[in-house]
Amino acid sequence: MKKQKNYIEMLSHSEAPQASEKSKGWNIKAGRKTYAWLNAEERISVVREGLPYETVDVIGQRMGSPIKSVLNLLGIPQTTYNKKKSEHALMDRRESEWILSITELITYGIDVFNMEEEKFMRWLKKPNPSLGGLLPETLLDTFTGIEQVKTCLDQLEYGSFA
Repeated sequence: MKKQKNYIEMLSHSEAPQASEKSKGWNIKAGRKTYAWLNAEERISVVREGLPYETVDVIGQRMGSPIKSVLNLLGIPQTTYNKKKSEHALMDRRESEWILSITELITYGIDVFNMEEEKFMRWLKKPNPSLGGLLPETLLDTFTGIEQVKTCLDQLEYGSFA
C-alpha cells in the first residue's frame, strides 16, 4: 500500500485565485481533501467543520518539527492523537483554529523572509529581543503568543526593531 504524502499548500495574496488585492488565500491538503479559506467567513466554516488529525503531521513537516513537539503545542497526548488519527476523527474547534492560525503565521513569515522558508524556520528557533529574549516557537501554544509572533514579523516587515 502506497502512503500518500500530506502537505500544506499555502497561497500568498498574489497567488490566491479570485482573491482581491488585500485578501490572502490559504489551503491545507490532508490526504485527499483540501481545506481552503480566503476570508473570515470561510475560515469560520473550516474551523466549525473540523480538520483531520493528520493535519498535525502536515504542520510538523512544514515547521520541521517532530510530531511530539506539535502535539505538545496543541496540548494533545500522543495516545489520543494516535487513536483519533487511526479513527479518521476530526479535531475540535480550538485545535482546528490553532492549525489554521499556524498555517497563516507560516505563510506570513515566509513572505516576510522573501520566500526563504529555511531562514524563517531558523528565525522561529532563535531568541528574539522583541519577545523578551524568548524563542518565537515557544509562544505558538497560545493564540496570544501567535499574535505576538505576528506582531514581531510585522516589525521586521515594516522596518521596526525585531
